[in-house]
Amino acid sequence: MKSTTSRREFLSAGLMLPLASASSGMSFLKPSESAAGPAGSAVKLDYRTLGRTGLKVTTLGFGCMITSDASVIERAADIGINYFDTARGYQHGNNERMVGAALGARRKQIVLSTKSHAPDKQGLLSDLDTSLRELNTDFVDIWYLHAKGNPAEIHDDMIEAQQLAKRQGKIRFAGVSTHGGQTELLPWLAQKGVFDVVLTSYNFTMDANMEQAIATAAKSGIGVVGMKVMAGGFRGARPGEPANEKLKQPGALLAALKWVIDKPHIATTIPSMTDMDQLDENLKAMEHPFSAADQKLLAEHLDLIRPLYCRMCGKCDGACQKGIKVADVLRCLTYADGYGQFALGRERFQELTAGNGAVRCGDCAECTVSCPHGVRVTDRMARAQELFA
Repeated sequence: MKSTTSRREFLSAGLMLPLASASSGMSFLKPSESAAGPAGSAVKLDYRTLGRTGLKVTTLGFGCMITSDASVIERAADIGINYFDTARGYQHGNNERMVGAALGARRKQIVLSTKSHAPDKQGLLSDLDTSLRELNTDFVDIWYLHAKGNPAEIHDDMIEAQQLAKRQGKIRFAGVSTHGGQTELLPWLAQKGVFDVVLTSYNFTMDANMEQAIATAAKSGIGVVGMKVMAGGFRGARPGEPANEKLKQPGALLAALKWVIDKPHIATTIPSMTDMDQLDENLKAMEHPFSAADQKLLAEHLDLIRPLYCRMCGKCDGACQKGIKVADVLRCLTYADGYGQFALGRERFQELTAGNGAVRCGDCAECTVSCPHGVRVTDRMARAQELFA
């Protein structure tokens, strides 16, 4: 199916982005003193204010979910990156322990966030106590209700848990993280008035409705943190196809990161970084602004990933005649095919309802799911079932 976003439209709209950002009312603080970066070079650090929290955060933050080398986190903090994000469930709970050990005495200089997927007040508060112990800290700066897709998933007792944790001094600010459903959820969060920060999927593949939802949240005082900023992390050819050397270069992912940082309502971003090379590459996003050349590269990259990458737009919800949660399965597959994290993809797949693993798309005469953005749903679902089920 033809995508609703043509390459020409993408290029035309994107070329205006640097000018729009330059004329926006978003103010930047004066960059800090340079710190040592790649091969001893100076790194320019840019900061923005995280909504009404007043926290000053580097526009490049650090998503710790798939990091297993503590030295990468240590070096990022030493360079001056000051926003680090983890969660209670990452790496079966081991990620928080590693992050806490890596940050150590640096804790006072950084903004630390974690999350809980617990479904009720008691479970949330229990998770928080565990997180504080594993992170070796008395409090976290931001505590997120994890992976909420619509307002119905956020119950009053969850809000009560966050407010109680605030009064007890265990958290400074309350947040919500979301992979999908943002166009409904973000305006609701803004109207609710009890949340300080939202962590949301956001990247160059998304349409103007997403930009409007983010603007609504930001204008209400909510600080906005961008995740999934590299649109799946695909670095080379489609699985099973010859490598495309032109798009295999890492420049496309750096351009994707710069695209998000260029947006005035995004305070910081949390790309995953597993080694020093990725850290060095991402540091460039704070020094080199988004350009017309970056936009051209992203248009080419969009052509590559269009059949692969689920934008979590929600248009396929309930469309599968067998009841499969298509977007959730595709997200699991992205961990494996895009980020090279097979174990994580399989783990997330197994957490889905049993029906998602029992169904085989090859048994259906015709697929009832049609992606408006061009994802080859049948092929991608079959691959996920082959890998994980």
